[in-house]
Amino acid sequence: MSPSRPNYFAGLTRNTFLLATGSFFADVSTEMLYPILPIFLTQTLQASGSIVGLIEGVAQATQNIVQGISGSLSDRLRKHKTIAMVGFIAAALAKPLFGLATAWEGVLGARLLDRIGTGTRSAPRDALVAESVDEQHRGRAFGLEGFGDNAGAFIGPLLTIALLFWLQADIRAIFFLAVIPGLLAFAMVALVRERSTTVTAEVKIDISPRRLPASYWKYLLVTMIFGIGNSSNSFLILQTRDIGVSLPLTILIYALFNLTAALISYPAGFMSDRWGRKNLLLAAYLVFVVTYLGFAMSRDVTVVAVAFAGYGLFQGMFRAVGKAFASDFAPAGLRASAVGWYNTTVGLLGLFASVVAGMLWDRVGHEAVFFYGAASAVAGCIALLTFIAGPPGRSADLGKDAAVV
Repeated sequence: MSPSRPNYFAGLTRNTFLLATGSFFADVSTEMLYPILPIFLTQTLQASGSIVGLIEGVAQATQNIVQGISGSLSDRLRKHKTIAMVGFIAAALAKPLFGLATAWEGVLGARLLDRIGTGTRSAPRDALVAESVDEQHRGRAFGLEGFGDNAGAFIGPLLTIALLFWLQADIRAIFFLAVIPGLLAFAMVALVRERSTTVTAEVKIDISPRRLPASYWKYLLVTMIFGIGNSSNSFLILQTRDIGVSLPLTILIYALFNLTAALISYPAGFMSDRWGRKNLLLAAYLVFVVTYLGFAMSRDVTVVAVAFAGYGLFQGMFRAVGKAFASDFAPAGLRASAVGWYNTTVGLLGLFASVVAGMLWDRVGHEAVFFYGAASAVAGCIALLTFIAGPPGRSADLGKDAAVV
C-alpha cells in the first residue's frame, strides 16, 4: 500500500460511514421508483408532460422548504438524530402509497409525503455529517455521504429492472417492495451516536437566518441564478424515451448516470477540501452546460447515454460540494440551518424550473427545455465568478468569513 493512500480517507469516523450507508439504503428505496415514475404517470395514468413537471417541481420544492424548517428546528432543539430518524421512517412508509394510486393526484399525494419525509431528514442528517469529522475533512465527509446516496441511486434502478423484466413483477409491486430498503436506512441512522455540541447561549437563543453572514446570502443568490434552469431529472428520462430508447435500456442509462455520480462524489469532496469549493462548483456548472447541450442537440442514443453519464458527473459534484460550501459559511450552531435554507433555495428554484420545463416541453419543443437549462447554467457560472469574492475557492478563507456574524 502506498504511504499516501491512508490520507485519502483520513478523518472519517464510524458515524460518517453509518450516515453514508443510511443514505445508500434510502436512495435504493427512492430510485427503485424514480425512473419508472414518469412512465407510470404518462403511460399508465395518462398524465401529460406538464403534470409530470408540476408533480416533480412541487414535490422537490416541498422537500427543500421542509429542509429549511427542519434544519432550524433541529438546531434549536439540538436533536439532529431524532428529527432525521422521523424523516427516514416517514419517507419509507410513503413508498407503498404510489402503488395504490389510480390517478395522478394520488401520485402527487404520495410524492409529497415521501418528499416531506426526505426533507425532514436531510438537513439534520447533513448536520450530523458535518459534525462527524473535523472541519478540514468536511468535504470528504459530504463526498462519502454523496457516494452512498448515488450508489443507492445506481442499485435501485437495477433492482427495478430485475423485478420487472426478469421476475415479471407488476409495476405497482415495485412501489410496495421499496419500503424494505427504506426501513434499513432508518436502522443505520438509529446506530449513529450524536456528538454533543458546545455552543454559546447566544446561539441557542437566536437561530435566525439573519445570523448567517452576507457571503452566505451571496452564495444563495448564485444558487438561485443557476437553479432557474435546473429542472427535474424526469425530463432527461422522458427525452431518452422520446428518441426511441426502450424502457429497460432507459433504466440502465439512468443507472449509469447514478453510478457516475456515485464514483465522482467522494473525489469531488476530497478535491474541494484541497483545492477549494468554488473551483469544483464552477466545474460542475460547466459540466451541466455541456450535458444539457448534448440532450438538446442530438437524438443519437450513444450521445444521449454519454450526456446522461456526464450529467452524473455534475450531480455528484454539485451535491457534495454545494452542501459543504453552504456549511462553510455557518458557525457550528447554525450548520443545519445553513444547509437547510440552501436546500430550500434549490427546491424552490427546482419547482420554478420544472414548471417552466413542462410548459416548454408541451408548447415549444423538447429541445427547448435543455437550451433553457444550459443558458441558466452559463448565467450561474458568471454569477459564481462575480459574487463569490476572492480567489476561486479557498474554503478555509470562507470559514473565516463565516465566523463573522
